[in-house]
Amino acid sequence: MSVRIGQHEVGAGHPVYVIAEIGLNHNGSVEMAKQLIDVAAEAGAQAVKFQKRTPEISTPEHMKDVPRETPWGTMTYLEYRYRVEFSKEQYIEIGDHATLRGLDWFASPWDVPSVAFLEDLNVPTHKVASASVTDLELLEALRATGKPIILSTGMSTLEEIDRAVAVLGTENLVVLHATSTYPMPAEEANLRTILTLQDRYAGVPIGYSGHERGLQISLAAVSLGAVAVERHITLDRTLWGSDHAASLEPQGLEHLVRDIRIIGEALGDGVKRVFPGELAPKQKLRRVGAE
Repeated sequence: MSVRIGQHEVGAGHPVYVIAEIGLNHNGSVEMAKQLIDVAAEAGAQAVKFQKRTPEISTPEHMKDVPRETPWGTMTYLEYRYRVEFSKEQYIEIGDHATLRGLDWFASPWDVPSVAFLEDLNVPTHKVASASVTDLELLEALRATGKPIILSTGMSTLEEIDRAVAVLGTENLVVLHATSTYPMPAEEANLRTILTLQDRYAGVPIGYSGHERGLQISLAAVSLGAVAVERHITLDRTLWGSDHAASLEPQGLEHLVRDIRIIGEALGDGVKRVFPGELAPKQKLRRVGAE
C-alpha cells in the first residue's frame, strides 16, 4: 500500500521519499529558511519540513520561565519559543519558495491551534513529532483533517504507538521508526525495529527519521525497507541551536540522496535472473552447461 503526499507516492515500489527537516534550524530567519529549502531542492529531496507551535500551549509549564542564553540575549524559554516562530505571512513566503523549487512542504504541529494554522495554508500532510505520540487530542484533530499523516515513533513504547495508530487509522498513514537522542549513537538506532513495525502494521508504509551523525545508519534503514527517510539539515553544524549538531550540511544531504537512489536501484525486485551484462562472462568462463 502507498500513501499519496503532495506530488509523490510513498510506499514500496516507489522512490524513497526524502524529507529534509528544517525544523527550527532557520533560527527564526526567513532568509535562512529559504537557503535551506534551496539546499534540499539542489540535493534532490522531495520535501522540507518545519515545526509549528503555539508556544503558550505547547511549552511545558515547568520550562516556561527557565532562562536560556540565545543569540538575541538571555530570555526565558517561552520567549525564545516565540522568537523562532514564523507568522502566517512568513510561512506563505517560505511555502511559496518551496513550491517554486518543486518541493512538498509541511510541518509538525505541536498543538491543536497549530493544526488549524497549517490547514489554512493547505499543507499536503501533517507530521506527528515523536514528543506528540501520546497527545490524543492533537492526534484526533489531525485525523479530522482527512490529510495523510506521518507519525514519528521516537521515545515511545509499542503500546503508545498502538494507541496513536488506533486514533489516526491506518488508511492514510506513514510510520517512521525513530530514536529521539540528539545526536543518536549507533547502538541506539535499533534499525530492526523497522521490520517489527512492518509486521505490526501490515500495509502501512514504514520509514525512518534519523538523528545520527553521518549517513550509514540512514542508508542501512533504506536497505531494510524504509520507504521514507527524514533527516535534519543545516547550513553549518556549528551554528547556535539544539538540532544543528545532529543535522546534515548541504554536501551531506546531497550524498545521502545520491546513495539512497543508488540503493533503490540496487535492491531490484528479488527475481533471480541472468542480466545482459553477465552473458559475455558466462560464455567465456562457464565450462559446463546446464543439463
